[in-house]
Amino acid sequence: MLVTTFRSLLLRHIRISSAPLSSPSFSNSYIRHFDYTITKPVTTLHYRASFSTSRSTPHTPPPEQDDEMSEPTGLIAKSGIELLTFGTPNGFKVSILLEELKAAYGKEYTWQTVNIMKNTQKEPWFTAICPNGRIPAIVDHDRGDFPVFEGLAILGYLTRHYDPEHKFSFAVDSDDYSVAEQWMAWQHGGVGPMQGQANHFFRFAKEKIPYAVQRYVGETERLYGVLDKRLEGRDFIVGAGKGKFSIADINLLGWTNGATFSGLDIKMFPNVQKWLDRCLERPAVKKGFAVPSELMFGNNTLLKQIEEDPEKKKVAEESLKFLNEAKEKYGYKYASP
Repeated sequence: MLVTTFRSLLLRHIRISSAPLSSPSFSNSYIRHFDYTITKPVTTLHYRASFSTSRSTPHTPPPEQDDEMSEPTGLIAKSGIELLTFGTPNGFKVSILLEELKAAYGKEYTWQTVNIMKNTQKEPWFTAICPNGRIPAIVDHDRGDFPVFEGLAILGYLTRHYDPEHKFSFAVDSDDYSVAEQWMAWQHGGVGPMQGQANHFFRFAKEKIPYAVQRYVGETERLYGVLDKRLEGRDFIVGAGKGKFSIADINLLGWTNGATFSGLDIKMFPNVQKWLDRCLERPAVKKGFAVPSELMFGNNTLLKQIEEDPEKKKVAEESLKFLNEAKEKYGYKYASP
């Protein structure tokens, strides 16, 4: 049975115009379309805003909507930060920081959905901004239309230029600056690549390869163990005492909030779970996870669906059985670090 990744949740794309959210029913209705298996195309609703993100919640669509509306063909803003993104762990880290900067300093930004399922990120106008053809990317229209690509680089750029009080960063001459840099590099070189491969082989690959599944899920578990140890007795990853909320935390949120999807039992890592819950309570984090659309593969969402839907529960149990058999076959035993 072919099981999907977060990318395959978004096989069809709709962009709708801005309008106030009339009721919570819309959010609930499209979340119910999530499934672990591909039996039919899954429709997800997105919209593009040419204004600040103060109106960035999902909106009720008209009764009928053409889901083949055109993709963006270039930049739309003339000032401020313009974010080009999609609903992925790397995309969310930038929208979360931009929402935090907006709440703290009033820094406005514009965003556009770049549908990676349609390869919009490979169009010439986009690769002129990001030569690697990947989201996220930003253009700073207030600094000569300066482009920045790669999530790690974007977080550093935004805090250097727009976080003068170091509310989400650290002074460059401080030890905490180096500590934050180390943990962000750890995510960029470890958690992201390993968990991304876990998603691919566990949820998406047409050929189920037991060795690859246990290899990447296992390595992701090891890395979460490292993070769990770091968070022992701490509220946040970096900072004096119990730490302060910073880009070191933001850099990891999109990934850790998708741990269940990747085949991990988040309960194995109690310090990570408490830290994640603490971060998710922040209003700007919630808003950031809604750009460009509400997160549909978050830990709590998936666990709730498994609990409430017998069919999804059965599929989840079959997937877990496959994972455990793969681990046993190759003698995997959790150890960290």
